[in-house]
Amino acid sequence: MSSGTDFLLKPVFPRGFSGSLHLVLLFGVFGSWVCQRFKMGIREGSKERNGWSDEELVTLLDLALRTLAWGAVCVYLFNLDVVLYRKHVNLPVQHFVSDVVSVVTGLFLCYVGFLGENEGEDAILEEPLLNGDSNASNESESNKSKGGENVTPYSNAGFFSILTFSWLGPLISAGTKKTLDLEDVPQLDPSDSVFVSYPSFRNKIEAECGTISGVTTLKLVKALISMARKEILLTAIFCMMYTMASYVGPYLIDTFVQYLNGRRNFKNEGYVLVSVFFSAKLVECLTERHWYFRVQQVGIRIKSVLIAMIYNKGLTLSCQSKQVHTSGEIINFMTVDAERVGDFCWYMHEIWRILVQIVFALLILYKNLGLASIAAFLATVLVMLANIPLGAVLEKFQDKIMESKDKRMKVTSEILRNMRILKLQGWEMKFLSKIMELRKTEAGWLKNFLYTNAISSFLFWGAPTFVSVVSFGACILMGIPLESGKILSALATFRILQEPIYNLPDTISMMVQTKVSLDRIASFLRLADLQSDVIERLPRGSSDTAIEIIDGNFSWDLSSSNQTLKDINLKVQHGMRVAVCGTVGSGKSSLLSCMLGEVPKISGTVKLCGTKAYVAQSPWIQSGTIEQNILFGKEMEREKYEWILEVCSLKKDLEILSFGDQTLIGERGINLSGGQKQRVQIARALYQDADIYLFDDPFSAVDAHTGSHIFKECLLGVLSSKTVIYITHQVEFLPAADLILVMKDGRVTQAGKYNDILNSGTDFMELVGAHEKALLALDSVEAGSVSESTSMSKEVGNMSSTNGVAQRQENTDVETGKTDDTVGTKGQIIQEEEREKGKVGFSVYWKYITMTYRGILVPFILLGQVLFQLLQIGSNYWMAWATPISKDMKPAVSGSTLMIVYVALAIGSSFCVLLRSMLLAVAGYKTATQLFSKMHYCIFRAPMSFFDATPSGRILNRASTDQSAVDLSMQYQVATFAFSLIQLLGIIAVMSQVAWQVFIIFIPVIAVCFWYQQYYIPSARELARLVGVCKAPLIQHFSETISGSTTIRSFDEESRFRETNMKLTDTNSRPKFNISGAMEWLCFRLDMLSSITFVFSLIFLVSIPEGVIDPGIAGLAVTYGLNLNTLQSWVIWNICQMENKIISVERILQYTSIPSEPPLVIEENRPDQSWPSLGEIDIRNLQVRYGPHMPFVLRGLTCTLPGEMKTGIVGRTGSGKSTLIQALFRIIDPAVGQIMIDGINISLIGLHDLRSRLSIIPQDPTMFEGSVRSNLDPLEEYTDKQIWEALDKCQLGDEIRKKDGKLDSTVSESGENWSVGQRQLVCLGRVLLKKSKVLVLDEATASVDTATDTLIQETLSQHFSNCTVITIAHRITSVIDSDMVLLLNNGLIEEYDSPARLLENKSSSFSQLVAEYTFRSNSS
Repeated sequence: MSSGTDFLLKPVFPRGFSGSLHLVLLFGVFGSWVCQRFKMGIREGSKERNGWSDEELVTLLDLALRTLAWGAVCVYLFNLDVVLYRKHVNLPVQHFVSDVVSVVTGLFLCYVGFLGENEGEDAILEEPLLNGDSNASNESESNKSKGGENVTPYSNAGFFSILTFSWLGPLISAGTKKTLDLEDVPQLDPSDSVFVSYPSFRNKIEAECGTISGVTTLKLVKALISMARKEILLTAIFCMMYTMASYVGPYLIDTFVQYLNGRRNFKNEGYVLVSVFFSAKLVECLTERHWYFRVQQVGIRIKSVLIAMIYNKGLTLSCQSKQVHTSGEIINFMTVDAERVGDFCWYMHEIWRILVQIVFALLILYKNLGLASIAAFLATVLVMLANIPLGAVLEKFQDKIMESKDKRMKVTSEILRNMRILKLQGWEMKFLSKIMELRKTEAGWLKNFLYTNAISSFLFWGAPTFVSVVSFGACILMGIPLESGKILSALATFRILQEPIYNLPDTISMMVQTKVSLDRIASFLRLADLQSDVIERLPRGSSDTAIEIIDGNFSWDLSSSNQTLKDINLKVQHGMRVAVCGTVGSGKSSLLSCMLGEVPKISGTVKLCGTKAYVAQSPWIQSGTIEQNILFGKEMEREKYEWILEVCSLKKDLEILSFGDQTLIGERGINLSGGQKQRVQIARALYQDADIYLFDDPFSAVDAHTGSHIFKECLLGVLSSKTVIYITHQVEFLPAADLILVMKDGRVTQAGKYNDILNSGTDFMELVGAHEKALLALDSVEAGSVSESTSMSKEVGNMSSTNGVAQRQENTDVETGKTDDTVGTKGQIIQEEEREKGKVGFSVYWKYITMTYRGILVPFILLGQVLFQLLQIGSNYWMAWATPISKDMKPAVSGSTLMIVYVALAIGSSFCVLLRSMLLAVAGYKTATQLFSKMHYCIFRAPMSFFDATPSGRILNRASTDQSAVDLSMQYQVATFAFSLIQLLGIIAVMSQVAWQVFIIFIPVIAVCFWYQQYYIPSARELARLVGVCKAPLIQHFSETISGSTTIRSFDEESRFRETNMKLTDTNSRPKFNISGAMEWLCFRLDMLSSITFVFSLIFLVSIPEGVIDPGIAGLAVTYGLNLNTLQSWVIWNICQMENKIISVERILQYTSIPSEPPLVIEENRPDQSWPSLGEIDIRNLQVRYGPHMPFVLRGLTCTLPGEMKTGIVGRTGSGKSTLIQALFRIIDPAVGQIMIDGINISLIGLHDLRSRLSIIPQDPTMFEGSVRSNLDPLEEYTDKQIWEALDKCQLGDEIRKKDGKLDSTVSESGENWSVGQRQLVCLGRVLLKKSKVLVLDEATASVDTATDTLIQETLSQHFSNCTVITIAHRITSVIDSDMVLLLNNGLIEEYDSPARLLENKSSSFSQLVAEYTFRSNSS
């Protein structure tokens, strides 16, 4: 009896009882859970199985793991008690500690269990509602970036959910079930959205600086810091806690080794040590995860407000400020600089943290090594100093890489914009070599950067070894006794020191880069805005005068003495029609611009009363549907809309397009013809229903019939009661004006009605005279037949147009390539950006690894790392084994032997690192260079249809962002994964040496880690891809805004565009925010699991009897184990990072397999040097279409264009004129039939041979950035003398002699600093230089006045009299003097004969066209 009572009173009974209770509770919880599941299963029937989501499985697994861990601890303690009880050992403190812990844990688990259950039930209740809602709401709603139903769970997550990142569970689980799309990614928390953060940021800036233009870098930084000060403070606290916790391990190792050696300071010291180790690990893990997550959150917020700021500035820049930066550079501020400032948040706390780390390290070293710690300190400083010049050199190289990359990207973007011209001229390979030259410079800097980086990486890996050699050497010299515990503590400290040593140059360079970026952004924000006081706006209806300019002097360049517009006096009443005419470059467009307030005013006043609408000369079309372009932010009024389509004769065009007005328009309206773009612009202006309309020569891009229709219907019909100011080169549109302004050299030289000014001055006479002279050629039409034939031609016109011609099939390409009869959106030209789905294939890695020398360097790189790891472990093993555990023991070897072996091993390991780093640099460099060359070659050899269907932003993204990743980080990402894996295996090997039992827990933990990683990867991968895909629309919207800022301002739509930009910014931030959370979600779980492994091994070491194991080696295992959780999560993290980064390689490889055009040169089929000698073009049954499923555009043409003669091709818009020219240049190859030139079938010779022997003056005149010389002669084949001759022939010689640089005078991006007419003349100059036998003019004189047109025609007839000239023109006068006229209708030849014969036959379509033109001119 007494013994029983004794047993009850002994501590082991309550312990055993509490352990059993825990087990009972465990089974109870498990049982209740099974019952619940069973009940739910009955209740929900078949639905239940679907309810078993991955998310619930993970949660279950999470709980099961915790339960098992708890169970294992219970059983272990229970058994331990029984053992101890049998051995009659009493451990009261241990009982007390573990009892307290177990009770607290029990309570905590119950709390979490019940709380979690409630939360779970709520979630189940909420879920269907949310899902139903999101399905019901249409896609556009779910895509809205302001709010939306589905805000991130982070905004209302509970404490534990935030602590463990569980709020990300639903998203990660969704990612395992399906490929994540943007709709699945929840909206940002309002505080992270740019809609909330930008206004407060702007207010702070304005409070600091008054206006945005007064901002300095310092004030910008202040505003950014005060915007995120709470988060910055919080992350600083996390950072400090993490740093302190990470030093607990090294500090306690010595004590632990002494404990194992038998020196106990108090009872149960081992368990106390284990709890301290574990608590420190816990704090370290939690603070690190939250620190990283929060700084990324701040980074996203900062980046967003900077993007909004830069965008808003871009909308208000003055024209002069725009000259300072090209659009590419402005986009760089947004994509590169804002991003970099956002990324700096990672490094925000590093500067002070490095100091704290060094101080802690020295304290620990001082405790262990005494004065030798000073030597350690000096060695550390030395390594850091060695890193600084390296850092500076690296930074210089980085700058140079960026600089040369900027240059390359500028050229690339210009080339992509003008690819059609390059293909037509046969220049694409020359321009490719230009890019390759630029890349060569960039690659030179890249090579230097990578090799220097290899040395810096050698320093990183060698630093701890160097510092430890110096420290231990100092100890031996000073006679400080070395004990294994102290040495291990020092080694662990050196390993932590390695990080700040390595990060210092990185941090410094990041600071410098961020400062450069901030300076660039601030200087951009300081640029001058448009003058806000140019125009005095009067309230609507307050005045009879719509526009008044009094003594106006304006200049685009205020610094230039040469004013653009001088002494302008003008008064326009409401409802007046004002025509502006004048020669090329006389200041017509500038006059309209000054009414819009775009031209800086020197003096005078401009008053404007009412709303305005503007139609630019070069159409500005947004990518989006045609409907969106016409509505331009206004509500849809169906009746008005349909009527406007009718007026702008867009109805027929829309019938042809497969999606009508829902057709997506490509970048810069690429799949519309020039005329269609112009008409869409006019429709957009009409829909705005403004008071004042400004038209900048919109009639030049459309054919004669459409032009007169629009003039009649719009200007004389719809807008008859509005104020209209229109520029025109067509004299026939002038008589209808109430006031005509004739401009010359920036002055209004004549003003008045048509008949008044016709007799009063010479300038107007010249213009009209040129027009009349052109009309004389049409004299063969008797006046009498004019009127009847006109009425007839109207009917014919209507008939022929209804056949569905109004589409210039030229670029229907679109609906090409990817048409599928089954689908809706596939036929659209601009497909959604293709992103690979699912796992990145192994083939991508394999191609990447084996690209250089077939992968021969890879085994050597790995061998270097394995040897390094072995020597490292060997040297530490040697130190632990060879030094005594305590002072009173005799060392195994002498001090000198100890150091010699250690130094030898250290040198060996350093050499391996150097070798490995160098080989890695070589492999990375070669691979990047090869990928670049392959991708660019494939892009430049791609057919034109590829460029029409691919927005240049996508190609540029690969050439910049993805190429940068391959240049600078991909090789390190792949290598780091391999290296960290080798390190991890090394650690496991060391730990298992001491206690193989660790494997019992290690293997399942690793398995769970990999399971977690596999579970996380699908979501992370798709989120990373979404980041790439969401960036393109943001960049595209920005570049469109910059190019169309005049139009946007003229319609007063700035605020709508700002909002769109903010929505796109938020959409871009959404996947970023979730990807950073997901990363921490994973790392938190991996850290926890590896901490369990570590603690388990510690408990094992503490529990085994003394003397079973060598304390020094056990200490070594612990030293390595301290790194276990970091390394384990690092390996997994590297796998994920590598998967994310390899996407760049995957995207580049996508573009190395674009189907290419036919070969440039076919050796066995090269034509003679003299070919074509006659220039006779024989077309036989030519049938052309833009894609396999598309209708034929040319439907069987057969005719011969005689050599050395002039042939005019006419036909209404969309009859196939431009398609015929594209077939001639083989931009598209015929499906059936052939074209022979001088008896050679052009499909059988190389493209370069063909295109270089033909000449073309294209419809859109193009100039490239560079000089006048490089524009006329890009292939550098002619002398200056020949170039001057050509310039004189095309009437530009005098203009260019006036310029300072003569032939070297600059041409800005896209030739912006030249008028459209002058650009057209430069294109003429190119042709005069090339002197081909066959010359094609595609609407070549659309943008010049009649006088200049006549001049061009004369020049051509003079210099190309013995050539075959093919002219496509809307102006009948341009083709009337041809030898032959080919009239196309709906892809067929309607008439083909000499103009004289066709005009004799009054019923011929050609004579009707001529009659219509003459009638239009005469009636005016």
